Amino acid sequence: MAKTYHPRRSHFIMKLLCGFTVLLTAAVAYYVYIPLPRRLSEPWKLLVVAAAFRGVTQVVNITHSLGLGHHIHIINHAVTIFESLIPVDFEGVQSHDAEFHSVPVRVYEPTQMNQVTLRRAVVFFHGGGWSLGFPKLGSYDLLCRKMAAELNAVVVTVDYHMAPDVRFPVQYEDCLQATRHFLRPEVLAHYSVEPQRVAVCGDSAGGNLAAAVAQQIGKDNSTAGTLKLQVLIYPVLQALDFNTASYQQNLNVPILYRELMVHYWLEYLGADPNLIHSLLLNNHTAQDQILADPHRTKLDWMTLLPKHMRKNYKPVIPAVGTPSILKDVPALLDSRAAPLLAEEEVLSMAARAYIMTCEHDVLRDDGTMYGLRLQQAGVSVTLQHYEDCFHGCVSFAFWPLYFSVGIRAVEDYIAWLQENL
Repeated sequence: MAKTYHPRRSHFIMKLLCGFTVLLTAAVAYYVYIPLPRRLSEPWKLLVVAAAFRGVTQVVNITHSLGLGHHIHIINHAVTIFESLIPVDFEGVQSHDAEFHSVPVRVYEPTQMNQVTLRRAVVFFHGGGWSLGFPKLGSYDLLCRKMAAELNAVVVTVDYHMAPDVRFPVQYEDCLQATRHFLRPEVLAHYSVEPQRVAVCGDSAGGNLAAAVAQQIGKDNSTAGTLKLQVLIYPVLQALDFNTASYQQNLNVPILYRELMVHYWLEYLGADPNLIHSLLLNNHTAQDQILADPHRTKLDWMTLLPKHMRKNYKPVIPAVGTPSILKDVPALLDSRAAPLLAEEEVLSMAARAYIMTCEHDVLRDDGTMYGLRLQQAGVSVTLQHYEDCFHGCVSFAFWPLYFSVGIRAVEDYIAWLQENL
């Protein structure tokens, strides 16, 4: 028996489907959309990335609350899956895994080797809040291959141990010992590297480690070799003021939110995670805290930042704070963890620097203040600032998820190394 066609029913179903589509689209838009600065490069791409991060974070929090694993391990598993999807098809570079002073590394070398001419070298430390990231996969692997190919250089990426399995100072010591090992004359000779043409480089937490290693190598008489340059890509350099102008301006700008940065610090230093709210309020550096004036001077952004960066933001210095924080977490005042706190004498022995900062990044002022302090100590500094950039852009310089500003940033710092290393 033939079915009867009911136009009113079909029209109702069509309206229902359209209504459902509109509601679904609105829900997705609501979840994806967050207010972003107008000058930010390719904002819709960043919205998608931020939404994906929020989704992963929510799943991780649920999994962690069920006792199925530490949240950092779960996030790293997700990062591994994503990074493994990035195709690594880069000709002209060979790589092999090794250990430098018991620290796992990967060494990249151009396949076209001139046995007569010595080459330059870059020791690279990856970012990820001292707890995330896989330097031998995806974007970091491609970045190191690109540096090796375009600079005709040996590139060593250090696979340092990470939180929560280890805490400060293990990450720093891994990077320092691997760098010292590479700077040994016999190791440099093995890789045909000219001893006077070695740089350290790192992004974010890796920039923190690169700055700390450059300081130590500069003053360490036991190291036979030396560093010519340090490249610090949006580095994190202090944990005493989480209310600098850039922290206030960019506290909710992806992909590094202010609260997330404080969380990374607490994980790195092995501190009580419940301190996060006190640190967000700067209770650890309140007026009643025992904090030497020189430390305050080293991160006095009202003096160290130009007026156009300070804008109308004001320092946050509570009258009364939490007296036990600096005592319970002494690493907050350790320049190996917070290189911005180093004495001028130490800074004066550090290598020439290239410091990249992003306008829409909570860490912008860390890098800017450090650049000025290095200059005051007599060190040559190139400050490269991007008005349309966000934290982490260098990791998004490769297909399938790339940003034009990320590509530009990578090309700029490699070009600087090409000219100066």
